[in-house]
Amino acid sequence: MSVQERKQRERAERERLIVATARELAEQQGWDAVTTRRLAERIEYSQPVLYSHFRGKREIIGAVALEGAAEMAVMLRTAARAADSPRARVIALARAYLDFAERNPAVYDAMFQLDGGLAFAREDTPEPLKDAFAALLESLAEVAGDGVHPGLFTEVFWAALHGLATLTRARRLPPEDTERRVKLLVDRLAVI
Repeated sequence: MSVQERKQRERAERERLIVATARELAEQQGWDAVTTRRLAERIEYSQPVLYSHFRGKREIIGAVALEGAAEMAVMLRTAARAADSPRARVIALARAYLDFAERNPAVYDAMFQLDGGLAFAREDTPEPLKDAFAALLESLAEVAGDGVHPGLFTEVFWAALHGLATLTRARRLPPEDTERRVKLLVDRLAVI
């Protein structure tokens, strides 16, 4: 291994450590607790080292969002593959989405609530975000209905899931009714 390869590997490892530490701190104490000073202390590197990887908190949030999107895509596909009918796939997909949002609130915020400097629904949208949307589209396209654009249907269904996740987390909706909401959403929106 050349010196250059070793340095690149070490840089990538430091970057993963920064992102993992930011994520951990945000999940424990919220995003307000994530500062470059606190991250530098936790990972035992100087603030200039952090700034050599990320220009600031916004880029760190973006990195966490991209990591979360990749994880969400895997969860959604895994859930959908385990189901044996279109209806079961959509229900499994919805449950997996809501479960991800509940289990990873800081990551979910990085993905959809906070400014991570990422472009959505544009040509320059980062691949992990496109892939997370594609994971939704793969199962939802088959239940969009005749004459309904699958991408548009997926956006509406995703918006409904996001609303359920956000309102439940904010205690505006009682969590014990989540399953009933999912079934109602599937029954009313999906053509199965």
